[in-house]
Amino acid sequence: MFSSSEWEEAPRREESGYASASSNHASFADIVFTKPHLRFINQQLKQLEPQDILRWCITTLPSLYQTTAFGLSGLATLDMLSKLQSPVKSQTDLIFLDTLHHFPETLALVEKIKKKYGNVNVHTYRPAAVETPEEFTTKYGEHLWESSEDLYDWIAKIEPQQRAYADLQVKAVLTGRRRSQGGKRKYLDIIEVDDRGVVKVNPLANWTFDQVQNYIFENDVPYNELLDRGYKSIGDWHSTQPVANGEEERSGRWKGRQKTECGIHNKKSRYAQLLAQQESKEREEGLSRSLNTQLQVV
Repeated sequence: MFSSSEWEEAPRREESGYASASSNHASFADIVFTKPHLRFINQQLKQLEPQDILRWCITTLPSLYQTTAFGLSGLATLDMLSKLQSPVKSQTDLIFLDTLHHFPETLALVEKIKKKYGNVNVHTYRPAAVETPEEFTTKYGEHLWESSEDLYDWIAKIEPQQRAYADLQVKAVLTGRRRSQGGKRKYLDIIEVDDRGVVKVNPLANWTFDQVQNYIFENDVPYNELLDRGYKSIGDWHSTQPVANGEEERSGRWKGRQKTECGIHNKKSRYAQLLAQQESKEREEGLSRSLNTQLQVV
């Protein structure tokens, strides 16, 4: 008979008859969500409070991270995780995309959060090969967000996110998206799966802005000073404005334009699609050259 420690550490010489995580099977099927399974999970989770959804996440999803720009929803999620009563202890690290164009108030908030939640790691990712706004302008030109909006989104947000996911081996992420934010977000589910297979969880999807704000105030969570100046959804300084009474929460983002998302939460930005097409073309050309070389040898 094995002791409990021997059972955990020793190679399995006996199998139960089914494959398990410690199985000796050479091949092992990945667990994926089928559409009926995903629909069932969402039906169950939408009846729960955010804290219960978070408990489900930390016991169910491997390589779980929280992506945040330190908006109210992300701050509430972070605070909930820090206070979560659960038999399973799991630290959820943060991923912050520093576009180099955040408000000074946002960057000051990041430092406050690091002090208050000292045990949480913040993984900061910036545009490749630049560290300051000045370096960004030198490399890509002034006002890239105006001259080539899709390219700006790719360089400042999408590519750094993809790099973060690859570096950290991210399998699932917590986001701060909510239905009450309007736009495409009106139709959010609690659990989604993106086109790379990353599970995206929206634990506060059912909450309103007032519910989130009340949680922040009641729990003394540090928040962005811009909130007190009429801002509700805060991104880069060049594409964020205060929100007037009666306007949707995210109406201050890209005001006057049809745009509502930066590409991070879209299936694929147009620039990413173009890159994929170029990569596909290069692969086809490479295969064609290889075949021609083989024919010449023959």
